[in-house]
Amino acid sequence: MQRSLDRVIEEAIWPEAGLTPTIVGTVVLVSQCGKRLYQRAAGYADRENQIPMMMDTPFRLSSVTKSFVTAAAGVLLEQGRIGLDDPITKWLPDFTPSLPDGSQPDITIAHLLSHSAGLNYGFSEEPDGPYHQSGVSDGLDISGLTLEENLRRIASAPLLYPPGTSIQYSVATDVLGAVIAQVCATNLADAIRQLVTEPLGIINSGFIVSEPERLAVPYVNSSPEPRKMEADEWLVDPEAGIAGGIHFSPGRALESGEFFSGGAGMVGTAEDVERLLQVFRTGGHPLFGKQTLNQLLTDRAGDLEFNPGWGFASSWQVLRDPLLANSPQSPGTIGWGGVYGHSWFIDFEQDLSVVVMTNTSLEGLFGEFIEDIRDAVYMALLAKAS
Repeated sequence: MQRSLDRVIEEAIWPEAGLTPTIVGTVVLVSQCGKRLYQRAAGYADRENQIPMMMDTPFRLSSVTKSFVTAAAGVLLEQGRIGLDDPITKWLPDFTPSLPDGSQPDITIAHLLSHSAGLNYGFSEEPDGPYHQSGVSDGLDISGLTLEENLRRIASAPLLYPPGTSIQYSVATDVLGAVIAQVCATNLADAIRQLVTEPLGIINSGFIVSEPERLAVPYVNSSPEPRKMEADEWLVDPEAGIAGGIHFSPGRALESGEFFSGGAGMVGTAEDVERLLQVFRTGGHPLFGKQTLNQLLTDRAGDLEFNPGWGFASSWQVLRDPLLANSPQSPGTIGWGGVYGHSWFIDFEQDLSVVVMTNTSLEGLFGEFIEDIRDAVYMALLAKAS
């Protein structure tokens, strides 16, 4: 595994002459049965200043944040402080978005977890869509909004469909974060710390950046090599479902006045993400029990398909059909990532967890690099088994 993964990483960062590098820096962790099989930090955390990527380099987590929020929801489910069928107006009485016909259906905790609430992301709609018209923040930009104001703007846009009838990746986890904060009678940063990171001994991940000079510099795929992300960056990729453009403000991570985005706002290390994944892989301990974990792992997409061969559970996709998904992973594998350039998955049949953090968008989320890492891992496991 060492040799094959090293080759994938080196070809992406330092390709042969004439080829375009696709990644500036990365940290890759592979564990099986909780034992580390591979780990490497490679490339640059800051290319312009020649600062190397380190194992403990913190990244802007973007949607990897959602896994921490899902874990916090799991703790509250375990404690009986929330229920999957609870309407969220129990804690957010003013959050009552309407369907196009004017009706205001109940949105539940389960709807938020499974992204079946009828909400959306601005980057998924056309530039003149209702989220853009309402000025909704996706949690990645410097917005100047309070959480309460962003919730008001989200609720002012019409729901896409009756809750529970479809799946649309959305700001649902931001709304869930607001619920968690209300249940805990604090802000989301403190709630995540109390419910998740402190119990797991995680000290390098949260919503507040303690050492900004160590934070990985973000880059965007370009030619002949990835370029440094602008202070105010709009990334449009219709083929990836990003019609309205992702609005990045890298400086957001350093702005103490920005609202805590449950969908995208945390900063953290690969090691801390991997530690959280082990909770999911091993039955939920020490955060919650197996029954609660099973609720979080349940594919709630029904007859719908999130991606070819994939269903959807709790802010992560669930593999249904490896052949249809063109994946070597086992059925039941869960995984997700983040638009700053990250990807992770847990293969329960193989007792396998893989974390790939990069500072290069979107290659570290959607690109060949991620598929090559995945395929190299499984080829190495197959060779070992034979």
